[in-house]
Amino acid sequence: MSWPNKPKGGPGLFFLCCLLLALITLVFVGGNLFIIIFRGLQSLPASIRQAETLFAVGLSVRSACISTLLCFLLALPTAWLLTRPGLPLRGVAEVILELTMSLPYIVLGLSLLILFSSPFGKSLKAAGFPVVFSRNGIILAQLMVNLPFAIKLCVTALRGVDDKLEKVAGLLGASPGRRFFTVLLPCCRNALISAVILVWARALGEFGATLMLVGVTRMKTETLPGSIFLNVSTNDLNAALASAFILLLLTAVSLGVDALFRHLGKGQSRYG
Repeated sequence: MSWPNKPKGGPGLFFLCCLLLALITLVFVGGNLFIIIFRGLQSLPASIRQAETLFAVGLSVRSACISTLLCFLLALPTAWLLTRPGLPLRGVAEVILELTMSLPYIVLGLSLLILFSSPFGKSLKAAGFPVVFSRNGIILAQLMVNLPFAIKLCVTALRGVDDKLEKVAGLLGASPGRRFFTVLLPCCRNALISAVILVWARALGEFGATLMLVGVTRMKTETLPGSIFLNVSTNDLNAALASAFILLLLTAVSLGVDALFRHLGKGQSRYG
């Protein structure tokens, strides 16, 4: 076995201490995953056939897809503006986004509850768009939690494009919109696809803001995280572990797809 930066006489005390702490960390984190996988697999066959579990899976996937789509419809133009030179009040906008990302999700849910319990929210309900204690609220809660994160990912992706490409397109007569769709988006396509996948996975597991805004009602507003909460509350750990395993599996698949796109992106940059 070869030790990195091996000094004379042995690997060194500092390296051994870091190795020990790393092993403790991996055992601690990996042990939690092992419990979910091992116990969840045992409970999955009995739970996966239940209508409640299928309802939670369907609601989680649908709401995550819709909220992610809305996230990027709002995040991309916002991120484009934040990357423009000379934008006034950019610092204020960045502080707002950072503060929102730093807040506990239950606090964001509380602010949404106050907003949609106001006359504004009541007028939306009268118009046929209820939010509080409604499935619409799940999508809005996920949107509130993930939108700042999506904007930050989009800003990073857009800033990774060489600005000379956009300047050349502008000199050739391309409008800002044309430059956005024909230069910026194609150049950071893989980074944006990765961002979509990560935001979708985060939406799938969001619970704090959702709990505050819509609560958790069986077969009505019950997502996979809500199913875990309800089943633990009723001491049905097997059903909770089955829902946790499904959530872990969906997240693992999404991260696998993300890794695949990253690999394809590196291959294209190497040979393209």
